[in-house]
Amino acid sequence: MDFENNYRMTIDGALVDGAGHFEVVNPATGEAFTKAPAADAAQLDQAVEAAARAQKLWRQVPIEERKALLRQAAKKIEAHADELGALFMREQGRPLAMAREEILGGAGWFKATAGLDIPVEVTEDTKHRRVEVHHEPLGVVCGIVPWNFPFLLATWKIAPALLAGNTVVLKPSPFTPLCALKLGELLIDVFPKGVLNIISGGDELGPLMTAHPGFQKISFTGSTATGKRVMESAAKDLKRITLELGGNDAAIVLPDVDVDEVAMQLFMGAFWNTAQICVATKRLYIHEDIYDALRDKLHQLAKTIPVGEGTKDGMVIGPVQNAPQFRRVHELIDDARKNGLTILEGGPVPDQGYFIPLTLVDNPPDDARVVVEEAFGPVLPLLKFSTIDEVVERANDTVYGLAGAVWSKDIEKAIEIAHRLETGTVWINQNLQSTPFTPLAGHKQSGFGVENGVAGLLEFTVPKAIFIPKSA
Repeated sequence: MDFENNYRMTIDGALVDGAGHFEVVNPATGEAFTKAPAADAAQLDQAVEAAARAQKLWRQVPIEERKALLRQAAKKIEAHADELGALFMREQGRPLAMAREEILGGAGWFKATAGLDIPVEVTEDTKHRRVEVHHEPLGVVCGIVPWNFPFLLATWKIAPALLAGNTVVLKPSPFTPLCALKLGELLIDVFPKGVLNIISGGDELGPLMTAHPGFQKISFTGSTATGKRVMESAAKDLKRITLELGGNDAAIVLPDVDVDEVAMQLFMGAFWNTAQICVATKRLYIHEDIYDALRDKLHQLAKTIPVGEGTKDGMVIGPVQNAPQFRRVHELIDDARKNGLTILEGGPVPDQGYFIPLTLVDNPPDDARVVVEEAFGPVLPLLKFSTIDEVVERANDTVYGLAGAVWSKDIEKAIEIAHRLETGTVWINQNLQSTPFTPLAGHKQSGFGVENGVAGLLEFTVPKAIFIPKSA
């Protein structure tokens, strides 16, 4: 398989060219390095029709056989992790070692999902009757994947959808289409034709997919603004939806922590993957007793953590993934400067590409744009607090509610705070953790529905209650 050229879509078990093409840019250079196929409306129709035909047979495949094929898919990915990792680095920008980690994480998600079972719930079992609730596949699933975790989040959608007996048409982001296209090519001889279709295209393709009457389910990961449009489109024919959207995640650091011990974890919880993570720390609340010490430690890390092109040894942080996001993050930093906020800038970064210095903002007001808006890039506001009641109220004062974290040696106190945070996930003395067995869900405008775990698997099903008499 050629991982450097010849990118094609997978439709009905065949590799096909697009009706057109679009350029793919390496964010470390800011220059296009290849082209990807662009599907038109007719090719979308072909993919949906193929998936609908395949689903009639796929749903009848015993679940143990579907599990076996998921495990086979995982082995295929593992066998090509090096090539996929190198391709991932070029299109997404993350340093090579961490790019390869995502590829292996995707393989791990296939394997772990294959270990899940779809439960049958017995809601009544009397001498007169037994009532069983089964969960049946929905049909054809539309998966739309973002650019920040383009491979892993594709597997989050594909694996549970297929396990549940659905078929899939997946669209990667136009900024990062290549690994997903190669995934389709890799798995073309694993699943029956039409079961997994992967198409790519520009911004116009997504709305065509969400409005398409052939889908019974949309699983979307992306911004809250786009998620609202997806929900509006899906409402026209009552498609099921799962929306994993934005976050403005708060981490709360209590005064009993050891600053030297936690500083690196806090730093990477905010800046890993160039801070392009929905659940990354985006507001760091530090108790006034340790504020200065922790601020200075974090600033020192910002000045010393290596930022650069992923091919170079020792790089930890890469570029912002695309030009629009690069401009947006710069705009937030410029706004902070114009309003007289104190900017603590990190070390030097390359001149070419979409690189931004790792940037801290020293105790800005709560109504500053850099606090209120989700940056999704390497800028982090540090916010001083005095009491737990105060900081909980400030942390919850947002339209988002995806994740949060509490840092303290007093675990019981941290748990109490965790229960007060209006988020779907709370980490204590850790961050950025997720597992295939743990549901991820957002409060408020951070999402709709669930991903991962049995709860996420059931999002790809519809319940059917069967009332069974015990006597004629």
